[in-house]
Amino acid sequence: MARINTYPLDLEVNDNDAWVGSDSATQGTKQFTAKAVAEYLNIKGKISISAQMTFKYWTLNPKNTPNPGAGDFYGPVKNSAISGITTMQVYKTDVSGQNVVAFMDYIVGSHILISQQNDISAFGHFKIDSYTINSPDDGFYTLNLTNIAGNSNLAELARYDFAIFTPSALVTDKDFIFTQPTPSIEWTVQHNMDKFPSVSVVNNNNILMYGNTTYVDTNNLIITFTAGFSGKAYLN
Repeated sequence: MARINTYPLDLEVNDNDAWVGSDSATQGTKQFTAKAVAEYLNIKGKISISAQMTFKYWTLNPKNTPNPGAGDFYGPVKNSAISGITTMQVYKTDVSGQNVVAFMDYIVGSHILISQQNDISAFGHFKIDSYTINSPDDGFYTLNLTNIAGNSNLAELARYDFAIFTPSALVTDKDFIFTQPTPSIEWTVQHNMDKFPSVSVVNNNNILMYGNTTYVDTNNLIITFTAGFSGKAYLN
């Protein structure tokens, strides 16, 4: 065999291109196609993607299978419409072996996208309502969901990516306009924006006014002026 560096480079890899290597079980020499390597990396979760987990769907409790538990989820019946799913049992580790419990606990209340690998049209958009360990502890957690949208049906033994998801409609910033109808040196504003907003104040002639803003909490603030007047406060 000639030296490796004497062979021409192929800069366009195709599914059926192959490499020669050793089988770890038999130590025999085999060919490994580009497609097979890519599928292995996908189904085993070997490529790390931030805020994404991968699980395999079983139609029965995984305790009844040869490989119970790790990397599996079950609960919805076979061929369930993804748009109708509201609960499932999810193991504490995904197919890559990473423990997902702390992360899942953290994202309760967030939106997630569950999509079938190699079939982007099979997906569900959900909001996580709760994530609780089963009793007795069998390694599975009950994931309760609000289904927002979805397409297609669950495929038996298919692998699904679970990824945190923020629709563009939820990214818009909050703002609030407060009207002070009577002159006052202290304006008490309840805005319920769940944050500490910036504040701009104008009087009834739309002239910019200046005062001291005290943030009571993330939903309330007080603006104090040296003299009383009426007008509007713009919070964003």
